[in-house]
Amino acid sequence: MMNLALGYKPPSAGSSGPGAGRGATMDNLEKQLICPVCLEMFSKPVVILPCQHNLCRKCANDIFQSINPLWQSRGPSSVATSGSRFRCPSCRHEVVLDRHGIYGLQRNLLVENIIDLYRQQESSRLVNIKPEQRQLMCEEHEEEKINIYCLSCETPTCSMCKVFGEHKDCDVAPLSNVYMKQKTELSDGIAVLVASNDHIQAVISQMEEICRTTEENGQRQREHLANQFDRLVAILEERKQELVGLITKQQDEKLKHVRSLIRRHSDNLEAAVMLVESAIQSMEEPHMPLFIQSAKVILEKMAATARASDIERLELGYESMSHFAIDTDDIAVTLMNIDFCPGVGDDGEEDPEEGEEESDLDFCSRH
Repeated sequence: MMNLALGYKPPSAGSSGPGAGRGATMDNLEKQLICPVCLEMFSKPVVILPCQHNLCRKCANDIFQSINPLWQSRGPSSVATSGSRFRCPSCRHEVVLDRHGIYGLQRNLLVENIIDLYRQQESSRLVNIKPEQRQLMCEEHEEEKINIYCLSCETPTCSMCKVFGEHKDCDVAPLSNVYMKQKTELSDGIAVLVASNDHIQAVISQMEEICRTTEENGQRQREHLANQFDRLVAILEERKQELVGLITKQQDEKLKHVRSLIRRHSDNLEAAVMLVESAIQSMEEPHMPLFIQSAKVILEKMAATARASDIERLELGYESMSHFAIDTDDIAVTLMNIDFCPGVGDDGEEDPEEGEEESDLDFCSRH
């Protein structure tokens, strides 16, 4: 195993160390962190637009205020008119803002973290290019600095270890070459990670939009279904009132007829009772001539009453209303089997969301 020690050794003139490729790699990374508006490295906070391009929040705010001069930003609590918009300076995609304005845009924390790491690396690089800089020295050969990489043991070492030491039978490569290779791989990995994260963020935004649309569609369909059932209830209520009205009409007609018969027979009965009373009084008449005269009149009245007392009788079962009956079994089964029609809305032709009137009942029955 390689023994490493930290020491101080000034770099030799004209040496090609890891710093030569490091600067080029960092320059390539820096180009990816330039704001297209101020042409400087992004200043936090960094916001990501719906088109997946990034801007300094300050630059985005400057663009927005240049287009909307009447709206002055006073911080995150300021409320802009919902629907305010501006265009992305990179792709010209139109960005629609909510009521929070620029402060409603999502921060790109990944880019901000990369900027922090980049600045830390740059600070370390600036320290390492000083005249007196820290070097890794070989513990086996104290005067030798680590300048090669053992490919077999996968560890840094010095030239003396390769010539005389434990790595003399190993495959080695210049440390700067290995450094540049891994630095390039790391830079490429960062670029791939940024691109992958941008793609994931786009997918997340798409899924959030799907969630919002799903909620809206669900609410719309619930309202549509409730309206359809309300329509069915209204139809049943209307028909119920019609049939109840028919029952009430015949009931009233029958009651009217029976009550008229009751009044007529009551009048005949009252007249007959009075006639009986008159006949009884006439029976007490002691004088025969007067009795005969009054009896004759009473007998005529009795004959007339007998003729008028022919009682009209109602037919058997006149009071029955059982003929007003309906069979709702089949309708009840149909109602209990109401279900959603398979395929309705899949092709857009029968979908209520495409403009179908709410009064159309598009239920299906389960069989």
